[in-house]
Amino acid sequence: MKRTYTVEMVVLVSVIALSLAGFSSLLLGAAPKLDGYQYLHVATSLGWLLLLLSQLVLIRQRRFKSHRSVGLCIFGAGPVLVATLVLLTVHSAAKSADAGRADDMVVPNVMVTLEVALLVFLAFWLRGNRAIHGALLLSTALLFAGIALFFTLIAWAPAYRIEGPDTFHRFAEAAQASTVVVLLAGLLLFLRDRRGGWPWLLAGSMFALNGLLQMLVERADFMQALTIAVAALGRLPAFALGLGVFLALLGVAWRREAGNRGRKPVSAGTEAAR
Repeated sequence: MKRTYTVEMVVLVSVIALSLAGFSSLLLGAAPKLDGYQYLHVATSLGWLLLLLSQLVLIRQRRFKSHRSVGLCIFGAGPVLVATLVLLTVHSAAKSADAGRADDMVVPNVMVTLEVALLVFLAFWLRGNRAIHGALLLSTALLFAGIALFFTLIAWAPAYRIEGPDTFHRFAEAAQASTVVVLLAGLLLFLRDRRGGWPWLLAGSMFALNGLLQMLVERADFMQALTIAVAALGRLPAFALGLGVFLALLGVAWRREAGNRGRKPVSAGTEAAR
């Protein structure tokens, strides 16, 4: 039976819609709150999600040659995506450090950057297994979904909207609601394919892990120190380092898989055909 990837396409379209809804609140109004770094982040994140969506459309249409071409674009887009996440993380920490305060988003920013990098790296490391490769790439959408849902809730849902100091607790409530939704989504997508769907469960659980780490860092009163440490990397050096290191890691993963294919034994039928 031909697989249509309808569920995966619905997930990606939903994440894109959530992203637009969440960030629209920062764009609307007399004084937009996005700066150049954040515009770059929005552009690269949406570009990544659209690349993944195009891959699904091409597979669904059985246009495998075009699918492979877009796959090469994803190989190049992955390092750029990770590098811009590193850049935004350092930029956010630097703004807070310059103001003499801790960056409340430093833990999730650092962790999401590392987690996206891990999922994309594993996708190319395990490229020989097409199902796992695809699931790992697509599962990155859950990390963007958690962030997008958080901003959507505090921007548009009355129960989570921040209306003054006495409603600051809604930040935590919105984060908790987003964590539950992402975890459930990862679990449901895993249950659809327990053999090859483990990347969905892995990605879905990462948001919960980030929340736990945030709590531990806050209890240890380490937020200010972590903010200063991240800010000390510098914006452009961090971007260059993130781009270079991750591109090198993907190159290693790509060569490993190419080497594995080259070492596969040739069957008797193939040898006879030659």
